[in-house]
Amino acid sequence: MKIFDCTTYHSEDLMLDVRFNILNEHVHKFIVVESEYSHSGQKKKLNFDINNFKKFKDKIIYLTIKNEPKGILDTSNPESSAYIKRLNSLKRIEQSYDYMMNGISEASEEDFIILNDNDEIPNLESEQFKSSSKKIIIFKQLFCYYKFNLLYDLLPWYGSRACKKKYLKSFSWLKNLKNRKYPFWRIDTLLSNYKEINLEIINDGGWHFTNVKTPEELFVKLSNFGHHNEFELSNTSIDDLKYQIENKIVNYNHLADKTAQNKYDFNYKLKSLDASQLPQYLQSNKVKYKEWFD
Repeated sequence: MKIFDCTTYHSEDLMLDVRFNILNEHVHKFIVVESEYSHSGQKKKLNFDINNFKKFKDKIIYLTIKNEPKGILDTSNPESSAYIKRLNSLKRIEQSYDYMMNGISEASEEDFIILNDNDEIPNLESEQFKSSSKKIIIFKQLFCYYKFNLLYDLLPWYGSRACKKKYLKSFSWLKNLKNRKYPFWRIDTLLSNYKEINLEIINDGGWHFTNVKTPEELFVKLSNFGHHNEFELSNTSIDDLKYQIENKIVNYNHLADKTAQNKYDFNYKLKSLDASQLPQYLQSNKVKYKEWFD
């Protein structure tokens, strides 16, 4: 059985470098998908350069998306609602996921397909993962913020998810599966496409290294990612982000209800994460990544 690791990409060379080095010995192919459009719909240049990853180039399958997805709604009117902007973002995100199908044609039906966002790194050394025989795998991951060893511990992150190719309906289907196992007697699992009985949560499932960026880079990301409309409404500046990073503060409320008007009203102080809980590769290369350790 071979492993195909699939991820989206915008401009995050740091996270790709970390990902490739951590997963290289386990992964047969890395599928990297980049679009000429950001999640907010802005036209962008393609940033991926294979020459930055020469060590891994024989394993990398790089795919590019040239066009916007079908069904994008008009937002030229300044009064366009946040709901419409979010709906368009979700369509672009779904397009990026489903385009990954073009990268796994050489995979056999028994090969393992892993779906991740760029900052989600599954723990493929987990004994629970290695021994699992379930149809669907979801990796429960440490939620690390700004630096590799700063922890947001108010909730776990259910990020990377996987299944054998023969079970893969689509990548957007895999992404949208509920992150819980349902008992066999739940009739609603027969009626829903996103509730699974034959599923396992990997408790030591890896790491979500979110917003590991400079304030300037983070501003660009938050202005263009899936929830860009929420960020725009917050009026957060680069100086605000610099203050939050330096003081280890998260002001985005990940616990807020989806309907909350303002999610940038939080004030959570991150905690230190012992280096022993990080991937061995990062433990061994703290000097190389010293800027990204607290």
